Amino acid sequence: MTEKIIHEGRNVKRFREMQGMKQEALADALGDDWNQKKVSLLEAKEKIEQPVLEQVAKALKVPVEAIKNLDEEATINIISNTFTDNQFAGYTVNNNPNFNPLDKYVEQVEQIKKLYDALLKEKDEKIALLERMLEKK
Repeated sequence: MTEKIIHEGRNVKRFREMQGMKQEALADALGDDWNQKKVSLLEAKEKIEQPVLEQVAKALKVPVEAIKNLDEEATINIISNTFTDNQFAGYTVNNNPNFNPLDKYVEQVEQIKKLYDALLKEKDEKIALLERMLEKK
């Protein structure tokens, strides 16, 4: 199976929209050298440079790994295959998928676990940094 390419810019947009944030508000949170157009261009990028990704993740209050690993297509497949009605908002839902939805669910759970582990690691790193700073005082 080929490695799935995650569109990081699209994920930035998803997290921004989940928070009800406009591009202008994200630009404000990112600082003076950002504007709505620059955020729009960022959201169009498939890959985002690590320092910029870290800055954006901090502004959105999500871990970098969440932006790097969110697989929207897998999430949509899981959600769409949980409906029993043949129609939903004018879209046809395939109730007889040619894959095992449980496998997709397990895959998504594994992604969530990776994100959770990354959050724990990030928390531990911050605690260690704060402890080192306290020791220096």
